[in-house]
Amino acid sequence: MNVERFKKPIVIAYDLISLLCAWYIGYLLRFNFSIPQEHFLVMLNCAPYLILFEITALFGLGLYRGTWRFSGMIELQKIVIALSLVGILFGIIVLTYSLDFIIPRSIVVLNLILAISFIGGGRLLYRLIRERQLFFVGSLSGEPLIVIGADRTAANLIKEFRYSKEWRVVGALDSNPSMKNREIAGVKVLGSLSMLPTLSSSLEYQHIVIASTSLTNADRKIILDTALIQKKKVLTAPSLDDIISGRMTISQIRPVKVEDLLGREPVEIDSSGLQELIKGKSIVVSGAAGSIGSELCRQILQFNPSCLVCIDHSEYALYGLQQELDSTRAQSNITYVVADVKNVNLTDNVLSKFKPSVVFHAAAYKHVPLMENINVAQCIYNNVIGTHTIAKAAIKARVPKFILISTDKAVNPTNVMGATKRMSEMVCQSLQKKTGTSFVSVRFGNVLGSSGSVIPKFREQIANGGPVTVTHKLMTRFFMSIPEATQLVLQSCLLGRRGEIFVLDMGVPVKILDLARNMIKLSGFSEKEIKITFSGTRPGEKLYEELLMDHEKVLPTLHNKIFIANAKKVSGLWVGNLLKWIGTINEKDEHTIKREIKNWVEDYQPKDMALKKTKSVKV
Repeated sequence: MNVERFKKPIVIAYDLISLLCAWYIGYLLRFNFSIPQEHFLVMLNCAPYLILFEITALFGLGLYRGTWRFSGMIELQKIVIALSLVGILFGIIVLTYSLDFIIPRSIVVLNLILAISFIGGGRLLYRLIRERQLFFVGSLSGEPLIVIGADRTAANLIKEFRYSKEWRVVGALDSNPSMKNREIAGVKVLGSLSMLPTLSSSLEYQHIVIASTSLTNADRKIILDTALIQKKKVLTAPSLDDIISGRMTISQIRPVKVEDLLGREPVEIDSSGLQELIKGKSIVVSGAAGSIGSELCRQILQFNPSCLVCIDHSEYALYGLQQELDSTRAQSNITYVVADVKNVNLTDNVLSKFKPSVVFHAAAYKHVPLMENINVAQCIYNNVIGTHTIAKAAIKARVPKFILISTDKAVNPTNVMGATKRMSEMVCQSLQKKTGTSFVSVRFGNVLGSSGSVIPKFREQIANGGPVTVTHKLMTRFFMSIPEATQLVLQSCLLGRRGEIFVLDMGVPVKILDLARNMIKLSGFSEKEIKITFSGTRPGEKLYEELLMDHEKVLPTLHNKIFIANAKKVSGLWVGNLLKWIGTINEKDEHTIKREIKNWVEDYQPKDMALKKTKSVKV
């Protein structure tokens, strides 16, 4: 039986009965519960007309488009306006027209007050019962939890918990001292987060739910240590991005992941500027099925391009992206192209056919150890030739903007992958000299959860019972979430003019050893149960990453998380010389190739071999 189809008729029936009762009780009150016969007949004759006008007014103001569960001030305002308009009209008729019958003026006022009370009060009573506030209904059921945070997100989350039989909020904690002993959504703010370890005995909570986005590293340590020592489960509310995009609702809490504890502030983006840049335009993304490429596609679609062209060399990965995006799009304005961007004719044809306004080039080999030694030549072909091919195709198709996704590993590179990304940046700088296309490069560090990254690896090792392998106890890395990185890439696209290399604010570097320890704690284990071992650095790895060359400085932009690297200029002839050299590498072994890379990227310092001094090519 479909209950939903009967809800609206039941609501209307309740309102009709309420209006009839208001009319009748108004007469009872006016005549001290003894209605004279002549007034009783007038009451009966007028009731259908008055109630018809009242219910029509309620319909007209859209009262029945909402639901009682979420009734609030807006619905009450509609009720007051609708019934007041009818009451005023009714009063004018009673006062100014000579009628064959008499209606006391007090009846008009009493009816209006009672009608608003019955219709508005009924909705309020229903909501109180549903939210388990009346008589403290539901206060003894559900698993007890503490909410961390006292902002709007926390308040909305607490309101949602009222509908749940599974959860029971016993208190909230917030870092703002002024919030102590105040209430949010009916729940008391007990104090600061430092109280968390001492509350277990008095409140007997079982879960800690993080609803705040402004936690410090010290706050996170308190939460993790408390959870481990007292065996509490740590949960988190969905991010603002997930709620806005519709991927999750506020009530869909989940177990906390290490990504939630890295303390990245939400990104402010120029939505109107991006709307102007993307809406109704054709956009191309290469490497579209990868971690960054796929998130770029998701965020670009929010700005309604006329066409999104997703290019990737992996048929399987592109099929997965197609299944995801097509299931969330009402209309198909997405084209999926299986292509290798090194294929000149195919890349030219795609860009000339779709005439994009922006090309986002995310296709690249990124796995550092794998690209050392035997795969050196393939890394150069894919990353450098691929960039040059699609960049030249963009020039040929008169594409206004070309965005290269670069990496912090391009800075003072110690590995082939980083050196090829620096070459790719320099290719874009060199091509900028002789084209109307605006080339922009964007550098950032590791993204959380990308294929081949350390977090999925640690997760798998913990699931298998350990040990967790860390390469070096001093190794650090910059981290940011994939959505944050792509938002800043889009923002850089707005800021970019000609040939800039943008550097993203990656925050504070994270020690990989601390990351491993936190992940073990979040999984409910101690370091005695899951051991940490040190495996030694791999080929091409640095102990720490950098975002700027030794000789580079940064310039500010209009966005506080995006900076311009004051990079060395590259001549227009440089790229031609580079291509000639790449044409010869197939005949050389990897050691020779790595030695000769120094000719093109003077900051390249591979750690696994002693380079002979060679003459650098002038850039």
